[in-house]
Order: sequence, then C-alpha cells, then structure tokens
Amino acid sequence: MFRFGVQLRSLRLPVRKALQVASELGFRGVEIDLRSEIIPRELSQTGVRQLRKLLDDLNLKVVATAYPTRRPYNDSDDLERRIAATKEAIDCAYKLGAPLLTNHIGRVPEEETDERFTLLRDVMAELGRYGHQNGVFMTAKTGPQSAEDLNRLLNVLPDGLLGVEFDPGALIVNGFSARESLEALLPHVRHVCARDGVRDLAIGRGIEVELGRGSADFPLLLSLLDDASYNGSLTVVRENPQYPLAEVEQSLEYLRQLVPHAG
Repeated sequence: MFRFGVQLRSLRLPVRKALQVASELGFRGVEIDLRSEIIPRELSQTGVRQLRKLLDDLNLKVVATAYPTRRPYNDSDDLERRIAATKEAIDCAYKLGAPLLTNHIGRVPEEETDERFTLLRDVMAELGRYGHQNGVFMTAKTGPQSAEDLNRLLNVLPDGLLGVEFDPGALIVNGFSARESLEALLPHVRHVCARDGVRDLAIGRGIEVELGRGSADFPLLLSLLDDASYNGSLTVVRENPQYPLAEVEQSLEYLRQLVPHAG
C-alpha cells in the first residue's frame, strides 16, 4: 500500500512547525533535508530521541532523507570531504529511522571509458555499500539526465547498491517522458516524488505545475508502480510554491482521489 508523504522543505516552515502541519494535513511520512533542516553533526543523541518522540507523537515516519551536495560525485574537487559528509548523512538517516538517502549524483557520461564515469561508479559503489551496511538505501534523483543514461550506471553497479528516486515532474521539466522513464527504471525505484510539470514552448523550457495539472499521467504511473509491487511513499514535492500550504494540501487531495485507501 502506498504511503503519502511530504517533503518538509515544500511547506516553507521551521522543522517542528512543518512536522505538526504535515500531521494535521493527514500525511504519514516526511522527507527531511539533512543539509538545511537538520545538520547531522549538530544532532546529539538526546536530539535524536526528542525528534523521534515528536515523530511518534504526530504519527509520522521519516520516509526519506535528502543530502543535496553542491557538486556531483564525479567532480574530483574536494570529493573526499563530500563522501565523508554523505556518510555522516547516512548515519543520521539511520538514527532517524529513514530507509533511504537521496541526492542528485551527477550526470552520467556517455562513455564508460570516461574517467568521470569510472569515478562516479566507484563513489556510488562505496556509498551504496556504506548505506547497505548501515541500513540506509542510497538513491539517485531523476531529472537532469535520461533514464537510459542513469541505467548505464546502474547496470555496472552490483545489484542493490544504488536505487532511484523517481521524480516525474523533474523529468518533464528536463524534456523527458515520465512514463518511458518509469518503465525503464522501474526495478530500481525506491522512492517516488509526487510532482508534476509541463514543457512551456513559449519560454523554451519546462516548468513545475500543481499536481494533476501537468503532463505526468499519474493514474498510469501509479498503475505501473502497483503492478511492480511498489509499496513505498508517494512524497509531495513543491520546489517553487507560491502558496506552500495550499499547494501541498491540493496535492494530497489529488493523490487521495487516485488512491483512496492509501495511508
């Protein structure tokens, strides 16, 4: 059964207030940003206990954590510190009970002989193994590259080391088909963003729009996920909300119409 979640950052509120609002709206899962909302090295054991108690009191679970790095994992500049910081985020995700950590990993080069491809493969294998050993699944966000490009990396990694966070809105904004991308990546999908978008021919690029008002065929996408026995979260994401609370609430109502028996 799907669980409805919300990216806390989409609510544009302080963390504790955002958690309270998420619970009041009826969400049962949240995604927390471990770079801007909670800083792993600043979270003490007491802080972990207090936060987990608050989550329990609000009937919420952390369904995903994000650690957005400023540079991709195939950029060698300051890479070791980036890897170490990501491992700290994985440790924090585990303490919060989150099953996965997600990030934009970087563009996958076309040629496997490209040193940037080799570097990305090696770093994601290292982070994937570290996550596996610590009970957290490392996942790559979709969006800036095609499913074929991402699959080229997934195919050379050991099974189960790297998953996919499927974001149909980000794919559409970047000119890709959400349906074709999901069909290609389905075996690797560990988390799904409930986000929509359209291609705006007048301005020559894609834009995010309210859930259900863009090009993503969510009934079809959810059917494909259901057929594949996906039982993870559908997490509402609004990157540029004008009215954060109203837009998040509208997204939840849209999902409830599609999946009335979800949690």
